[in-house]
Amino acid sequence: MKLFAKSLAAASLALATTIAVPATAQVQGNIATVDTPRVIIGTTAFQTAYQQISTTYQSQIEARRARNQERQTLLQQLDTNNDQQLDEAEQAAAANATQTTRIQEIDREIQGLTAQIDGARVYAVEQLLAQYSAALQEVVQAQSIQMLVSPDAIIYTPPQADISQQVTTALNAKVPSVQITPAQGWQPNRNSVAIFQQIQQVLLTAQAIQQQQAAQQQQQQQPATQAPSGR
Repeated sequence: MKLFAKSLAAASLALATTIAVPATAQVQGNIATVDTPRVIIGTTAFQTAYQQISTTYQSQIEARRARNQERQTLLQQLDTNNDQQLDEAEQAAAANATQTTRIQEIDREIQGLTAQIDGARVYAVEQLLAQYSAALQEVVQAQSIQMLVSPDAIIYTPPQADISQQVTTALNAKVPSVQITPAQGWQPNRNSVAIFQQIQQVLLTAQAIQQQQAAQQQQQQQPATQAPSGR
């Protein structure tokens, strides 16, 4: 687990492969697209694992939240003009401040806590990815698909061309559950970390959309303020 943070950083250099199809190319047979992060997120094993991690690593999650709050408080103390940023003068003053020393300590603590939490998540994802190719091949053969195209590499595709749900179903059958405690000496591979990063981005985007929708719904439910009548 010690090298998890390094693997996470390195993964930003290696991500999904896209298939470029020349405009003049002619393919005999079905062409399909598949969204790998969505396939993984849709599996029962993934959803169960994330719920288990939230429980098993609750103390680390709470500790990380507390450290982040403490860090924000310390940064506000260094922001003497309250403009939500540190200008050159404030940065110079912060160089020897006790808050800066504590912030550096907090950053190291957060890094360690995150390595534990995300390490368990990547471990779960990696187990699913081990059977992903087999599940994908099963769907490809069943539907006589001749070419797979990355969703990012196409402008338009009919809904039926997306086989992500079918691959999720096949993967559910192959991997009904996964472990969340990394094996002794385990280190994540770059592909697993890369897919994990994509999954986290999808989940964060979905969460932001849900929060926005909830805020809009709450605003719509509030009674309209009526202007006072009279002369």
